[in-house]
Amino acid sequence: MDNYLNARVSLMASRLLREDELQVLAEGSADERTALLERAGLSQLIGDLESGRYLEQSIIRAQLADILILMRAAGDARNFLQYWALRFEITNLKAIIRGKLSKAPVAMVRQELSDMGFLTSLPVEELLQTEDIDELLRRLETTPYADMVRFARRAFEAQPRLFDLDAALDRRYYHGLVERARPLEDTLGTSFRKIMELHIDRINLTWLLRFRFTYKLPPAQVYYLLIPSHYPLSSGVLKDLSVLDRMEDMLERLPQPYHNWLEDAHGVNHVAGILEARFAERAHSVLRSSTPAFSRAFAYLMLRDRDLRRVRAALKGWSLGLDTQIIRQALGLDGTLTSGEQTLLQGAL
Repeated sequence: MDNYLNARVSLMASRLLREDELQVLAEGSADERTALLERAGLSQLIGDLESGRYLEQSIIRAQLADILILMRAAGDARNFLQYWALRFEITNLKAIIRGKLSKAPVAMVRQELSDMGFLTSLPVEELLQTEDIDELLRRLETTPYADMVRFARRAFEAQPRLFDLDAALDRRYYHGLVERARPLEDTLGTSFRKIMELHIDRINLTWLLRFRFTYKLPPAQVYYLLIPSHYPLSSGVLKDLSVLDRMEDMLERLPQPYHNWLEDAHGVNHVAGILEARFAERAHSVLRSSTPAFSRAFAYLMLRDRDLRRVRAALKGWSLGLDTQIIRQALGLDGTLTSGEQTLLQGAL
């Protein structure tokens, strides 16, 4: 099975975008972009868009297809991949919560939801028919999301805002991912741990900076919303950083290698861009190595996720008629986007 998984990963990795192809995504003609998506195994995105499907749903379908293929040969890591896929169902859950808070028609909310197939664990129709957010959260406590929702509900009761509910769901999801990664780090060794380490550290650091300096949240609330971690940016390190009042001071006190990577960073978006690039370098290194097959599989999934975020940004930019320069920035070709530009490109088609 390890040989089979390695073969599958190598075949799938051939579809990853090359850096020179980003220019085509940003500036190529419609025919050139279509040809590129076909080479990357993403031609269905064009068909989905033409048929009126939301772009986000198409992106998730592409990711689930890869996950399902790899799960068949993942062995003991199958449960980890199954949990990894839950983040897409959380996207559905957030859409339902958002619709409930805004009192949107059920039919409109239903159109935004992605089909999770046999991975579905949410009672979607029951949730859609609940009367209000309180009933929705109570109903969720009888699902596999009970622990996650109890944590999120406490945050929402303290601050009844959609942001706090979303952030709490994300925090509890990633906490579960870290817990499920621990035994695999012992069996798969350094390659898998290095990917998980940088993945969680970059999320925590980006959240820390954004919560403190963009959203102006108090240190105690920021720390509460960060992912408990045993990686270099451990919970203890994050607690010490969260009380600092200047981003420059936080970056100065980071452990290595983050201190060296970010010593010249300016702004949260710049930090996120640097960490994204460093993570891609690490994932590519694992993918090219002879490490355990599942480590290579997870590296591929992370890089594919990055590619799909870039494709989404490019297609979104073209559909909105945005300037090519903004699309180039979204793809990491020219500096970083402003927060307003990021918000614009993150919206769903």
